[in-house]
Amino acid sequence: MTDIPNASSDLHAALNAEEDSAGVVDALKDKLQIDAEKDEDELETLSPIVRKRVEVLREIQRQIDALMAKFFKERTALEDKYLKLYEPLYTKRYEIVNGIAEVEGIETATNSSEEKGVPGFWLNAMNHNEVLFEEIQERDEKALKYLKDIKLSRIVEPNGFKLEFFFETNPFFKNTVLTKTYHMVHEVDPILKKIVGTEIEWFQGKCLTQKTLIKKPEMGWRYTNPITKTVECDSFFNFFKPPEIPDDGAYLDDDTADQLQNLIEFDYGIGSLIKDKLIPHAVKLFTGEAAEYELEIQDG
Repeated sequence: MTDIPNASSDLHAALNAEEDSAGVVDALKDKLQIDAEKDEDELETLSPIVRKRVEVLREIQRQIDALMAKFFKERTALEDKYLKLYEPLYTKRYEIVNGIAEVEGIETATNSSEEKGVPGFWLNAMNHNEVLFEEIQERDEKALKYLKDIKLSRIVEPNGFKLEFFFETNPFFKNTVLTKTYHMVHEVDPILKKIVGTEIEWFQGKCLTQKTLIKKPEMGWRYTNPITKTVECDSFFNFFKPPEIPDDGAYLDDDTADQLQNLIEFDYGIGSLIKDKLIPHAVKLFTGEAAEYELEIQDG
């Protein structure tokens, strides 16, 4: 099966990572009713001599798959090695951004009115990525100003990765850490099996993923109170409510399956963007250098 394009061409261009698709369609294979029986039916239509050639090609493919499996295993080990090397640098970045440590040549702030660290660092970095910018609503920005750090960690049993968003105490929700975890299995290609997000504990009246609609009573209904209705709305914080991947064997009609596939692809695309673009290149995004570099590539 071919690699899966991202949910939009803009997202595909922004990610530029090797694991963008993560075999999402493979995870939905049963739901989309794409199975081996179809493949066998296709082979039955071939002439014996062509079918024999295809069988040899299948064996070649099995050898390619074995090499790819070895490649993914070795690449994961290499990524783990460098993730450990990045950690002390990420820690220094965190301390400077949050005013815990001061850079050489600047005296440590003693006056409470003095500006510490780099206010709004992560919000500005996110806003300088065109894909994340589209996901962040204006009212989200007030909450994202409290974002102190974003960390990436590898997980095993099952394999995958976890994103942790660390927040200062804020007036929007009780959580100090919001997490998003992607569980993968590595067969020939990495296959996305499960996505887990944090349930946000919103303070009363502060939920950013919902809004209240008020409908006035019709003319003549003098004593009827206005009708209020709570509905879901666009918000970056919807990222922590991921789409659920159905169990193997679950049946979905074609329209529902297509819609779910698009949601999962887009969700994984955002997670990969944060992992591969935002976390390692946060300073360049904050200053706008990363955006300029991507524009130069596109213009070239």
